[in-house]
Amino acid sequence: MKHPLAIAIASDHGGYDLKQQLIPHLQALGHRVEDLGTNSKDAVDYPRFALAVAERVAAGAADIGIVIDGAGIGSAMTANKVPGVLAAACYNEALARNAREHNNANVLTLGAGQIDVAAARAIANIFLTTECTADRHLARVKLIREAEGRFMSSGSGVQLSPEDVQRIAERVKQLIGAGGASAPGSMPRPLSAEQVAQMIDHTLLKPEATPADVEKLCAEAKKYGFWSVCVNSAYVKQAKALLRDSRVKVCAVVGFPLGAMEPQIKALEARKALRDGASEIDMVINIGALKAKDDATVLRDIRGVVESCKESRAKCKVILETALLNEEEKVRACELSMKAGADFVKTSTGFSSGGATAEDIALMARTVAPRKLGVKASGGIRTYADVVKMVNAGATRIGCSNSIKIVEEARTGVAQQPAGKGY
Repeated sequence: MKHPLAIAIASDHGGYDLKQQLIPHLQALGHRVEDLGTNSKDAVDYPRFALAVAERVAAGAADIGIVIDGAGIGSAMTANKVPGVLAAACYNEALARNAREHNNANVLTLGAGQIDVAAARAIANIFLTTECTADRHLARVKLIREAEGRFMSSGSGVQLSPEDVQRIAERVKQLIGAGGASAPGSMPRPLSAEQVAQMIDHTLLKPEATPADVEKLCAEAKKYGFWSVCVNSAYVKQAKALLRDSRVKVCAVVGFPLGAMEPQIKALEARKALRDGASEIDMVINIGALKAKDDATVLRDIRGVVESCKESRAKCKVILETALLNEEEKVRACELSMKAGADFVKTSTGFSSGGATAEDIALMARTVAPRKLGVKASGGIRTYADVVKMVNAGATRIGCSNSIKIVEEARTGVAQQPAGKGY
């Protein structure tokens, strides 16, 4: 087996402690470990986490999966429902060796109530270093795969391979999770100039912006029918006065652009902006706390602003600054935003090392689909093609300062095809 491996790992609440102790061991061996949760001892349903790991393995995003619950049995049952996965519950080194050598298992499930940390490490070591190479074993594994395919045939008698089923499942999840948006890489759906305008937060966040610049921004928003203007909180009162006779909303940024201040300060800034006339708040999370896995601080940080927004019947968007996060951190930030009651998750401030990408939008859209949060793409969106690409990936709102050019392109039909990354 190749080294290092990409390992997807997860647990329920009963396996949380063992997972947290096993991850450093795997990393010390040089493997790349993706932690899919759970992130606390709060009660959760183990099938959700077993399914998350199994899907990563089936999709080829992970070489090996490890799932830990109380006994390891339920997680193995769940993982084995995913086409392409062969999961084995192992309680000793002999079973781990057999699962790999004879059965070519690609997901290991462990029971935290059955083994200790030393045994878990030893079992994982064997599972990760043993290969299925004997022809007689490979032939039997092939029979397992053939049985899997036979029971997934269509009503017409057409045989679907595990890879076919996995592609179909991923496509359905993308359609549902992104609210009907097409999957990344598929044909982009056309958007009219009016549709584009109503998705745009027309943005001016430059530190050198003047009241005259804000006045120009508001005049443009009224002329083109943008959804909102997005300004620093100091300009909310002016923007609200300029837009009082229009349907354009005022959006204010809070904790901008670093997010590294106390939660109560962000909540206070949000309340002031709301009193001044903002109807939407885009807040930057505490990025350092998220990376340090201090989820309690991040949750308190978001919730303080969300509660201020709810008191004023306003929307709260949570800026993740995706360019600074790995995939696990992006997912966890989305989950914390859902838990806090936010209305949107947003990619970027536009002040960091990168902006919105279709891949991040798709990931965020899938993650927040259970709570139906919106997804705002922001940072480096300069053309109509960029907008189409982001909407195609699952974006429901666009933040940009190049808004007029984008709407004009939509009207004239210029740049219909997506081009490059969004930043």
